Amino acid sequence: MQLSIETLTRQGAIDSIELYQQYLSPKKGYACPHRLLYGEESCSQHVKNLLLNQPLELAIQMSVRRFRDCAAASRTLSRQTAEGGCLVIPCCIPI
Repeated sequence: MQLSIETLTRQGAIDSIELYQQYLSPKKGYACPHRLLYGEESCSQHVKNLLLNQPLELAIQMSVRRFRDCAAASRTLSRQTAEGGCLVIPCCIPI
């Protein structure tokens, strides 16, 4: 069985994401801004799903778009925090 460059690239990317999710993400000290703002899956999970379900070229294009959206979400969260908002709903409830 001969593996194509596309198959190897896709699998290498998926394996890298899984390593990141298992070993790095839990220790980095912050969560995906896109997930925090919109309540959807994290960027790493989103990109992994794209790689599993889309043609490689489209998955790459959509990943770039997602990372741009995540950067915008990060800026939005930063503004909300600077303006006295909060990231976690219970912190807004009076005790």
